[in-house]
Amino acid sequence: MSDTMITVSVNILGRDYQVNCPAEERAALERAARHLDEQMREIRNTGKIVGSERIAVMAALNLSHELLGLDSKRGEAERVVKRLGERIDRVLGEVRELRAS
Repeated sequence: MSDTMITVSVNILGRDYQVNCPAEERAALERAARHLDEQMREIRNTGKIVGSERIAVMAALNLSHELLGLDSKRGEAERVVKRLGERIDRVLGEVRELRAS
């Protein structure tokens, strides 16, 4: 990983922002900016929320909600994988016992 920082220009809701990031993170930053721009445009286009700041807060809340939902799903997936690993270990133990008999 390089320590080279670059300045990337991103456009969110019609405004340009200059953001510093590691060179190898440029594509990820640009994807994140596009995703945020899409979210903010969807909120603005509903016509229910007016003002860039309010739109940004609603987009942040929506994205946080999505992130927490994914984190919860990841936790459940980890529990399922752990249970499966335990079952595999049990079965392998039984197979070893049968072979030893």
